[in-house]
Amino acid sequence: MKTILNKLINHEVLTKEEAKNVLINISSGQYNPSQISAFLTVYMMRSITIDELSGFREALLDLCIRVDLSAYNTIDLCGTGGDGKDTFNISTLASFVAAGAGIKVAKHGNYGVSSISGSSNVMEQMGIKFSNDPDFLEKCIDQAGICVLHAPLFHPAMKNVGPIRKELAVKTFFNMLGPMVNPAFPQNQLVGVFNLELARMYAYLYQNTDVNFTILHSLDGYDEISLTGPTKIITSHMEGMIKPEDFGVRLLSQTEIEGGKTIEESAEIFTNIISGKGNEAQNNVVLANAAMAIATVNKCTPQEGFELAKESLFSGKGLKALNKLQELSKI
Repeated sequence: MKTILNKLINHEVLTKEEAKNVLINISSGQYNPSQISAFLTVYMMRSITIDELSGFREALLDLCIRVDLSAYNTIDLCGTGGDGKDTFNISTLASFVAAGAGIKVAKHGNYGVSSISGSSNVMEQMGIKFSNDPDFLEKCIDQAGICVLHAPLFHPAMKNVGPIRKELAVKTFFNMLGPMVNPAFPQNQLVGVFNLELARMYAYLYQNTDVNFTILHSLDGYDEISLTGPTKIITSHMEGMIKPEDFGVRLLSQTEIEGGKTIEESAEIFTNIISGKGNEAQNNVVLANAAMAIATVNKCTPQEGFELAKESLFSGKGLKALNKLQELSKI
């Protein structure tokens, strides 16, 4: 690690192989917490390269516990987090709305590190069971249209990093990696990123895979469609911008999509929205993100996706998916 740290401190970059080996060595407990902390800190102060990101991703995918859901043509709706915006759990809500619209969702998530309530915090609060048992996960996706993949259960390699990330409590390059290391290897991916540079990197990496992807970045900094301004969109076949009016909705202010101050509050907001009791702003931001997931899988327009998402939310199909998952979690 000393050699690697010196290299990074001298503003040199790692090769893909070096990056991969560092993560493999971290996972096998070869470095102490101070070394790992120093390594993570360097990446908060400099940009990551495509080779480094690719090497880190390869290591995590090689080491993860895989689950085969390939029969279901799944999608993951996942943001990098780390945008510092403290919104409510938009992509998790959008996942249930998409599931209600007939899209099969393999939702990869974790506890919040730089936010109050990550996807796993709110799911746990809602009584969703975390498991890496393939039979249970297949039952969930088959009957509820969605399964929840709690990252620590599939990435045992990261047990040495989790406590350090929690203590640092700021975004690290693991935020960048999260959406790219879903252990179900979904065929489709809707991923939100916290800056344009990362959007470009993701696009480059995904173009070398067979994943059908849509990458989102709101120009005012959100790692999802926020409806507070235009959103940059990159897919395998196009690049463009999408604005609130493209969905037929109004521009929102940032305060309208803020989350709860506690996990309990976040779960309450979640329950209200999925039950059809959210306000206009909350509903629209969830529907816009669900629309993009539906459009990605069904290869329809975002506007068509929005109508399908609306039908799912207001007919109670999204809530039904959640209730089914809660029911399966008790068995």
